[in-house]
Amino acid sequence: MTSAKVDKGQDGRPAAATTDAAASGEGYQRALGARQIQMIAIGGAIGTGLFLGAGKAIAKAGPSLILAYAVAGLVIFFIMRALGELLMYRPVSGSFSEYAREFVGPFAGFVTGWTYWLFWVVTGITEVTAAAQYMTYWFDIAQWVSALIFTIILYGVNLISVKLFGELEFWFSMVKVTAIVGMILICAGILTLGFSDAGDTASVTHLWSDGGFFPHGISGTLMTLQIVMFAFLAVELVGVTAGESKDPKTVLPKAINTVPWRIAVFYVGALIMILSVVPWTEFEPGISPFVAAFQKMGLGVGAAIVNFVVLTAALSSCNSGMYSTGRMLRDLALNGQGPKFFTKLTKSGTPLVGTTFSAALMLVGVWINYQWPGDAFTYVVSFATISGMWAWIMILVCQIRYRFLADRGALPQSTFRAPGAPYTSIFALAFIGMVIVMMAVDKDARISLYCAPLWALILGVSYLVLKARNPENKAFAKR
Repeated sequence: MTSAKVDKGQDGRPAAATTDAAASGEGYQRALGARQIQMIAIGGAIGTGLFLGAGKAIAKAGPSLILAYAVAGLVIFFIMRALGELLMYRPVSGSFSEYAREFVGPFAGFVTGWTYWLFWVVTGITEVTAAAQYMTYWFDIAQWVSALIFTIILYGVNLISVKLFGELEFWFSMVKVTAIVGMILICAGILTLGFSDAGDTASVTHLWSDGGFFPHGISGTLMTLQIVMFAFLAVELVGVTAGESKDPKTVLPKAINTVPWRIAVFYVGALIMILSVVPWTEFEPGISPFVAAFQKMGLGVGAAIVNFVVLTAALSSCNSGMYSTGRMLRDLALNGQGPKFFTKLTKSGTPLVGTTFSAALMLVGVWINYQWPGDAFTYVVSFATISGMWAWIMILVCQIRYRFLADRGALPQSTFRAPGAPYTSIFALAFIGMVIVMMAVDKDARISLYCAPLWALILGVSYLVLKARNPENKAFAKR
């Protein structure tokens, strides 16, 4: 960032920052330890996209959804290793927009920062909507009331300290991980020992005997890619924590390298178990497949427990949204691409104004739940997907550009090089392009592509106005 002390490479670009500059120069506290970063990385991949969105995806793709998650998971690993290479080159908070400024240009940094901020605001609305839906499992309470209460509580947590945020995320993630592993073991027990109401019919043959592995053809599987990619959104959050990690050079690579087994266990493994115990034809869109599976097994208590877990997953993701939005707004403000009042920190090092502003906008989710309680999740999920994928696109583009400069000797080599790059990054970009095409074909997801040009127009006009008002500001000059 502009506030970080950096050296210059041979082409005049910033080289690696000093280890502490990213935190001390920005005013943040390095309060996130190794166990918290690890669980944030794990928990980032487990949210409503898996617990709630998978129900609709199963109905569309059947057992082939397992393959969709596996292939998409490989692409996510390529993205995370590309991010890891950039982070070890220069670990900074608000990394995506900072790298976009450095390797693409000031406008790219401006667009990336504001778009990633919008992604988390929209995702916060999505997650608080899901949490409100889960509450109706136990209580006859209006969704908008639950959404309002959750938003206020998480806002308060994020204002206290980053350490409290990290601790809360640690336990949120621990609950999710424990529950999924437990569910996999229960399903394995049903398959081998035959207990519960599903014991007599449980069989791995359900993966291919009920209409085949591709019951709706390859096209049906491809149409689920938007939902699948949404499930993985937030894995990149570990990059935002770089400026507040106690030992980013050691902790971040370890967290990123856990991506393959996280996806293998929590997505591929869990779906194989669930769809083996209960035929895919018995799941319904809009209902969590995890809750539905336990109900069909005759384990009512288990369904209640899983509902609590998916509630935790939604609140965890919303909590992450509160955390990241304040940091992204402050990053933009520090670089002259946002209002200066967003730079204000509390004594504990949390961005007060940015977090408050973002939380206020998340209250829009309360209104959405009040107006359209049945369709709220569907309305916002597609726009969250397209805005979140922009950050992935920038990560990949920046890594390709960085690798070119580093191999040429213009910048120092990263200590955590992405294997197979730049070819793996190019493949990931092509895959994301295919997902966007699938979204254009899907009438339910098309709304996000209608909104994207409007958002781009707003950003373009805003950038030109800011640049005209501050012609001497270095934030608008290509580095």
